[in-house]
Amino acid sequence: MSSILSPLVGSKEEEKEEEVEYNNICQKHKLLLQTLTKGNGWRVQHLYNYKGFWLNPNTVKNNLLLHTYFKSLPTDIVLAAFMKSGTTWLKALMFSTLNHHRYNFSDHHLHNHGPQSTFPFLDCESYPITDFTNISISPRLFATHYSYTLLPACIKSGKIVYVCRDPKDVLISKWHFMSKLRSKDLPPLSLDVAFELFCQGESEYGPFWEHILSYWRASLESPEKILFLKYEEMKKQPEVVVRKLAAFMGKPFAEEEEKKGVVGDIVKLCSFENLSNLEVNNKGVERFGSLVEVEKRDFFRKGEIGDWKNYLNQEMKERIDRITDDKFKGSGLSLNATV
Repeated sequence: MSSILSPLVGSKEEEKEEEVEYNNICQKHKLLLQTLTKGNGWRVQHLYNYKGFWLNPNTVKNNLLLHTYFKSLPTDIVLAAFMKSGTTWLKALMFSTLNHHRYNFSDHHLHNHGPQSTFPFLDCESYPITDFTNISISPRLFATHYSYTLLPACIKSGKIVYVCRDPKDVLISKWHFMSKLRSKDLPPLSLDVAFELFCQGESEYGPFWEHILSYWRASLESPEKILFLKYEEMKKQPEVVVRKLAAFMGKPFAEEEEKKGVVGDIVKLCSFENLSNLEVNNKGVERFGSLVEVEKRDFFRKGEIGDWKNYLNQEMKERIDRITDDKFKGSGLSLNATV
């Protein structure tokens, strides 16, 4: 990610002013944490409830930095989702759809670069100040796990693609993922504990249901600005979703491209089977800021619908379904996923 970002270079006086401003934000962050409700973390020891959502302390700090420093462009497109909802796959689909005229499928950019590298992650600490205008490709693509209510107003002026997924599959995928990232200084996180925390809404970027509703309600108000997708529908009809993405992002496929099978080629290139078998996605790590490293292969576990059946008993299943029905009652949103 650092390869497409560069620090702003200004006068020494400007740099001094920026340093003072940054130090003020750090002090504000330190004092803020003392006032926030503290909970149990999945990757780190503690999470903090910031404006209704549970974040680790560094993610709280970055949100302050994001509101201070990020400058959006009206052409920006942001991919948003709760953790482990299918963003790796959607990053590949969005990038390939936007750039299908730039690469040959036989020697595509994604053959040598993981999907994560195509989307700067807005949730990483953005100081020293990052000049996102250095990104030459337009529209610029970004990714975030922040709820809609935690985004700076300037980001909301651009377009947002949001994807949600059955909470039971999200829980299992997130538990596996966070267990691998969890600090070795902490005891392992059991599934029973993770389940209870998830149901209480206490997990990174949670509560899960309020996160989805924040984007769902915004999409109803501004459907031209927010494309709301479901992972299960993507799996069922990927070509339909790719066409929908292309139109939403302002890059609809020409009739000639349709005849050549470009949409099918994109779906095949970005399939779980293809991406998970590429060497670039099986070796090395992805770095998110200066604090988090993730093994690239950990972004490709199963990608299945209904994997929760291998882990949750009937009582656990029914509890999550009850919570989902209760939370979404009257919203017009349903996450019923049949397999």
